[in-house]
Amino acid sequence: MALHHDEIPIDADLAASVIRLERPEWAEFPLVRAGGGTDNVMFRLGDELLVRMPRTPGRVGSLRKEREWMPRLAPRLPVRIPEPVHAGAPSDRYPLEWSVYRWIEGAPPASDTVDDWARFGADLAEFVRDLHGTELMGAVRSGELSWYRGGSLREPVSWVEPAFAASRALVGDVLDVDRLERWWRDALVLPDSPAPHVWLHGDLRPGNLLARDGRLCAVIDFGALSVGAPDAEHAALWDLPSAARRGYWDAIDLDESTWLRARGWAIAVAVSGIPYYRETFPEFVAECVARLEAILADGEH
Repeated sequence: MALHHDEIPIDADLAASVIRLERPEWAEFPLVRAGGGTDNVMFRLGDELLVRMPRTPGRVGSLRKEREWMPRLAPRLPVRIPEPVHAGAPSDRYPLEWSVYRWIEGAPPASDTVDDWARFGADLAEFVRDLHGTELMGAVRSGELSWYRGGSLREPVSWVEPAFAASRALVGDVLDVDRLERWWRDALVLPDSPAPHVWLHGDLRPGNLLARDGRLCAVIDFGALSVGAPDAEHAALWDLPSAARRGYWDAIDLDESTWLRARGWAIAVAVSGIPYYRETFPEFVAECVARLEAILADGEH
């Protein structure tokens, strides 16, 4: 099922045809669907490669960012990140750019892949600290590097506010949406972050983290790579078990205002995802509900 109104249908036959066209030496490699996020459909190609094909024209810029910045950021980070190996061109078979990356072994963090959640949280904090501490190398918050999550929490109010009403109708029987909205509004009145702009991954949800031997081994999908304020970067912590959050907070030492703004972002993104994906991506809606349940369980602190 399509997730977006302007989505291009993508299947293994289409992926195989564009690979044959541009890289015939890879044409005989096994091609297996490797899942798909909200932006791309992915296929594992042989043992060593991953193909990513944007679902819509608006997602192409994300691949360009990765091809430009991943080689420059990789040496400065403590775990592996995507390594582009081929830039696919538009064709009459598929009208958008696409990319091939080096395959990274690992699995999303879960009870069977992580044995010490506090340590995993500390691993993630180390990655965030190193990414945020990396020099911008001339990059500024503009164009493709100005994603909304690096700005003020007040900027997306126009579409977050109606999402509360929609979510209240959809999941109000299982979530205290009134309390969540109150916490979000409390965060809105805080001053914007005084921190200097930094590199942001933009979407550190568990599906973009890989674990191996119980530890964080890679961070993938830098489609939301941007430059901006660091608050929203911490929002995905509520997608992890509470022990991971404690390990992260102990390692990165967030001040109270940053923590509250991060919680506001976590609420805003999850509440907005529920009505948007309620019919097209129920698994993602379940993630949003689980995040909000975790926020409520944590309470005020």
